[in-house]
Amino acid sequence: MSPRANSAPLFDAGIVKTAAVDAVRKLSPRSLVRNPVMFVTGVVAAVVTLVFARDAVLGSPDTLFTGQIAAWLWFTVLFANFAEAIAEGRGKAQADELRKTRSDTPAKVLLHPDDANDDLWEKVSATDLRVGDVVLVEAGDFIPADGEVVEGIASVNESAITGESAPVIRESGGDRSAVTGGTEVLSDWIKVKVTAKPGSSFLDRMIALVEGAERQKTPNELALSILLSGMTLIFLIAVTTLWGLAGYSGTVLPITVLVALLVTLIPTTIGGLLSAIGIAGMDRLIRFNVVATSGRAVEAAGDVDTLLLDKTGTITYGNRLATAFIPVPGVSETELAEAALLSSLSDETPEGRSIVALAKGNYGQSETDVSGRQPTAIAFSAQTRLSGIDIDGRSVRKGAVDAVLGYAGQTMDGAASAFRDAVEAISQSGGTPLAVAEGNKLLGVIHLKDVVKPDIKARFAALRAMGIKTVMVTGDNPVTAAAIATEAGVDDYIAEATPQDKLAYIKSEQAKGRLIAMCGDGTNDAPAWAQADVGVAMQTGTQAAREAGNMVDLDSNPTKLIEVTEIGKQLLMTRGSLTTFSIANDVAKYFAIIPALFLATYPQLGALNVMQLSTPQSAILSAVIFNALVIIALIPLALKGIAYRPVGAAALLRRNLLVYGLGGLVVPFIGIKLIDLAVSALHLA
Repeated sequence: MSPRANSAPLFDAGIVKTAAVDAVRKLSPRSLVRNPVMFVTGVVAAVVTLVFARDAVLGSPDTLFTGQIAAWLWFTVLFANFAEAIAEGRGKAQADELRKTRSDTPAKVLLHPDDANDDLWEKVSATDLRVGDVVLVEAGDFIPADGEVVEGIASVNESAITGESAPVIRESGGDRSAVTGGTEVLSDWIKVKVTAKPGSSFLDRMIALVEGAERQKTPNELALSILLSGMTLIFLIAVTTLWGLAGYSGTVLPITVLVALLVTLIPTTIGGLLSAIGIAGMDRLIRFNVVATSGRAVEAAGDVDTLLLDKTGTITYGNRLATAFIPVPGVSETELAEAALLSSLSDETPEGRSIVALAKGNYGQSETDVSGRQPTAIAFSAQTRLSGIDIDGRSVRKGAVDAVLGYAGQTMDGAASAFRDAVEAISQSGGTPLAVAEGNKLLGVIHLKDVVKPDIKARFAALRAMGIKTVMVTGDNPVTAAAIATEAGVDDYIAEATPQDKLAYIKSEQAKGRLIAMCGDGTNDAPAWAQADVGVAMQTGTQAAREAGNMVDLDSNPTKLIEVTEIGKQLLMTRGSLTTFSIANDVAKYFAIIPALFLATYPQLGALNVMQLSTPQSAILSAVIFNALVIIALIPLALKGIAYRPVGAAALLRRNLLVYGLGGLVVPFIGIKLIDLAVSALHLA
C-alpha cells in the first residue's frame, strides 16, 4: 500500500517548533559526546566563546570577528542537533498516532475460563491483566491486550494499527489467531488468552521503536563514526602543524582562526547528518507500515538478493477458498450452486463459508428460509468429512470425494466420466475437489484452491528486476507447489518443506555469500527467521511469529520487501553519498582557505588562491558560515533519502562520484566566494 495518509509533511510546523527546542537541549555534553565530530565542534565553540569574552573585556579590535566565529560555530552544532531532532520528531509524530489507539481499555475477564459453558466475567482495567488471563471481547469492544483467540470468530477492525479500513477475520486455531491490543471487534465475539504483560504489548514495542528510544547504532554507522573520528584526529594534527608552520614563517595565526579552521576541515557535514539519516530510514519504514526492531536489518535489506517466502498466509490467503462449481451433465450450475449452499449452511469452516459466499456472489443464490420446516443440519466433522442438510425429503451432502461417493453408494470407477475428469483436473492443478450429492445422485464438484494474493505476480517481477530471487517454501506436495509457484510467478520453490529444510536452505545460500530475507506468518518459520539476515513477519501471523522476526509488516503483504529493500538501499546510498560530499567539501575548503591564510607570507600561493578571497579573516568567517549553512541545506535530503533506481553498482558509483563527489568539490568554492562577497560588502571582517 502507499505510505500512511496521516504522514507528517517534511517540515511540519509542530515538529519544527519542537525540534528547535530539542536542538538547544541537545547541547548538553552528555548528548554531544555520542557524536565525536559534533562534540569537537561544541568544544571549539566553547573555547572561541571564552576568547570572545576575553576580547570584549580587553576591547580588542578582533572582538567582532571572534564573536561572529563563536556564533556560527554554535549554529553549526545547533543545526546538526536540529537535523537529528527533526528526524526524531517525525518518528514521535508516528508514535503519537499509535498511542491514540492505546487507552485504559476495560476488560471482561472470565472467572472460569476452563469451563466452556460458563461465561461469567468481571470487568477490570486492561492494565491489571496478567499473562494467561482469558477475556471475553464482544461486538463493539476493544481488545484490551495482545493475545491468541482460543474460542470464537469475529470481524476485527485493525485500521488503527495497519492503516487499512477493511476489517479482518480472527478465529481460534491456525495462523490467524493473533490479536493486537487496541483493535476493535466489529461483530460476533471471541475469547482471547492474554500473551503480553502490561507495557510490553506489540503496540507498546511499536511506540518505543518508532520513537527511537531503543534504537542502537548499526555496524555501518559505528564504522563510519570511527572513520569520522579518525579524520577529525588527522585534521587536528594538520591544523596543529599549520600553527607551527605559521610561527616558523612569521605568520601570526590567532587561536580563533586555528580552531575555526579545524571545524571547517573536519567532516562536520556528514557528522551532523549521520544520526538523522539513520533515524529517517526507520521512519520511512513505518510510513510504509513496516516496523523494524533492528537498524541492522534495515541496512541488510538494502543488500538482500534472495527472498524466501512461506506459501500459506504469505503468498496465498491461508485458507483454501471455493472458486468454481463444476456440474455433471444433466445438472445446471444453478442447481449445483443451490445444493452446495444448502449443504454448507452448517459448515463453519473457512472453506464452508467460502462456498456460501461463492454461491451468493457469483450465482445469485440466497439462503433458503427453513423456518417451520424442521430441517436437520449435518455439521462438518473431521471424522465424516461431510456436511449437509436433510429438508423436505431431500438429503444433500458435500465433502471429500471419497466420503461423498461412499454416502451416495458409488465408486470412482462407476461415477460419470465428467465427474472423474473434473476431480482429476482440479487435483493436477494443485486444488482440492469437493463432491456434492443429493441422495445417491452426484451433482458435481466444487473447486477449492489456494488463492494467490492479487497483483503478487507483478510485484515479484519487480523484485526480479531489482536482482532479488524469490523462492516459495511450502509443505504441499510438488504438484500443488508447482501450480501455486507458476501462478504467483516466483523464481523457484521448495515442496514438502519442513522447518529444518528452510533453515538448511538459508544456511546453504548464506555460505555462497548471499543475503537472505525470510517472509512468513507461522510459528514454524521462527528458526528460519533467526537464521535469515532479514526476517519479515506478517501482522496476521501468530504472536510468536511476530516476535521472532526483526521486522513486522502491518499490511501482511509479502512483496512489501520491495519497499523495505528500496528503503534499505536509500539508507546506504544516502549515507554514502553525503559522506562523499562531506569529504569532498573538506578537501575543497582546505585548498580554498590555506592559500588565503598564507598569501602575505608566501606570495607564490597566489596561484592557488583561485577564489581571490578578500582577507584571511574573511576566508575563515566565510568558510565557517558555509560549513553551518550546508548542514541546513542538506536536511531535506537526509530525511527523504536519495531516490533509488534499479541500476548496477558500477553505474551507481559513477553517479555518486559525479554528483556528490564533484559537487562536493565545486559547491564550497562557489558558496564560500558568495559568502565572502557578502561579508566584505557588509564589512563584517
